[in-house]
Amino acid sequence: MSSIAVIDYGMGNLHSVAKALEHVQPGVEVLVTADPQQVRNADRVLLPGVGAIRDCMAEIRRLGVDVEVAEAIASGKPFLGICVGFQALMDFSEENGGVDCLSEFSGKVKFFGNDLKDPSGQDLKVPHMGWNQVKQAIDHPLWQGIDDLSRFYFVHSYYVKLAEQSLVAGTCDYGLPFDVALAHKNVFAVQFHPEKSQQAGLQLLQNFLNWDGSL
Repeated sequence: MSSIAVIDYGMGNLHSVAKALEHVQPGVEVLVTADPQQVRNADRVLLPGVGAIRDCMAEIRRLGVDVEVAEAIASGKPFLGICVGFQALMDFSEENGGVDCLSEFSGKVKFFGNDLKDPSGQDLKVPHMGWNQVKQAIDHPLWQGIDDLSRFYFVHSYYVKLAEQSLVAGTCDYGLPFDVALAHKNVFAVQFHPEKSQQAGLQLLQNFLNWDGSL
């Protein structure tokens, strides 16, 4: 039986993610856990996250999840980051006065700003909350069966700007263009919430459960 470890560090929609995974692939073993051995033994690893990055990073380091994430990525097994679980992989976030992240990938997490406007000059609210179109930047197994410019569900006030264009797997626009998906070897990470994104999101989770980590 295939197994997936959903890393539990107290910050994430753990049960909605777990239920979505079980829905798209009945019989999959979903382990909501922070136990290093369970994470190490799982076939796949998912790092979720919601809330303030300072609190998330504090718990990630306190529980040793930073080590688990580094080991999982280095192991070559399929790894998926969601929302703050995507942002945490960067070098640094502007949130909470500035927070050092895991530096698994080069990039910064930046604030949308207080004067965000759409192309017509209308004010845009922050956080960016609701549905938005995602432009697929590359062909990738996790985009299989998902139309380009499909809508996904977002809730965030800070966005990722990757340092290397080659890592960008998807982009979006909300007053400014920003990176919403990262792909590198066995790692895929997204800013949106696939578990809340109806058919397109469920398809992405299904693709992740079918993915062997190769391109």
